[in-house]
Amino acid sequence: MDSEQICAGRVVIVTGAGRGIGRAHALAFAAAGAKVVVNDLGSALDGAATAETPAAQVVAEIEALGGTAVANGDDVADWQGGQRLIRQAVDTFGGLDVLVNNAGFVRDRMLVNLGEEEWDAVIRVHLKGHFVTMRHAIEYWRGESKAGRPVDGRVINTSSGAGLQGSVGQGNYGAAKAGIAGLTLTAAAEFARYGVTVNAIAPAARTRMTETVFADTMARPDEGFDAMAPENISPLVVWLGSPQSAAVTGRMFEVEGGKIALADGWRHGVAVDRGARWSPGELGPVVADLVAKGMPPEPVYGA
Repeated sequence: MDSEQICAGRVVIVTGAGRGIGRAHALAFAAAGAKVVVNDLGSALDGAATAETPAAQVVAEIEALGGTAVANGDDVADWQGGQRLIRQAVDTFGGLDVLVNNAGFVRDRMLVNLGEEEWDAVIRVHLKGHFVTMRHAIEYWRGESKAGRPVDGRVINTSSGAGLQGSVGQGNYGAAKAGIAGLTLTAAAEFARYGVTVNAIAPAARTRMTETVFADTMARPDEGFDAMAPENISPLVVWLGSPQSAAVTGRMFEVEGGKIALADGWRHGVAVDRGARWSPGELGPVVADLVAKGMPPEPVYGA
């Protein structure tokens, strides 16, 4: 496999790696010399069970190119499933260096039509699915650190512009992705003591989730650079998973085509402090002045 071997010998888990961006990540890590655990349930776009085995197909692709990989079919949002996923990496390849959280699905509805089950299912797979795998991974890494063995761990989470700026018709998905951004910041601060960095990406690419909702934007060009190809996202993720990224943690990157941008999240903005309690009636001009002086928010997708 002809690529820079910047992850040579590293053990990498990629969740939701049977298709789309996750598949591209798995192939790119393998090309960079990593041993890859390819996790995928083989579910439909809305999370419904199917008989498909895309993880095994990706493993076969990697092996055909001379790489090393193993399939995993655990549910990342299931406590025991997440534990088995981490354990499989350790038992099969002797350790774990990188966790890429990518798995997810959508059930898009305007909030006025969004049902409880549609909310719970999307929050579960995205937000809880990130937490569960991170929780079991850091337990492993903490044990290694306490045993005196060197740890050079990486977590790369997957947020979205829907979580950073909002997206009409995706209240459940956007809330989950915003939660992942917050979880990334907390984990980066907590995991540093064990030798683990935590970053996140907000990718824009052609996937099952986007090619129907944003059909025109995601269409393949007849010629030239395919800006929406999922393979465009993976180089940054592979670099973040490599030893070269040790100094970068707690960061959010927007990635699209050949563009990489550092996304700045909520920051302390303009303020006024009178040193005493305000009364509600006098806050109108105060708030108006703050809004006038502050940066306008980024537009919500679809608004």
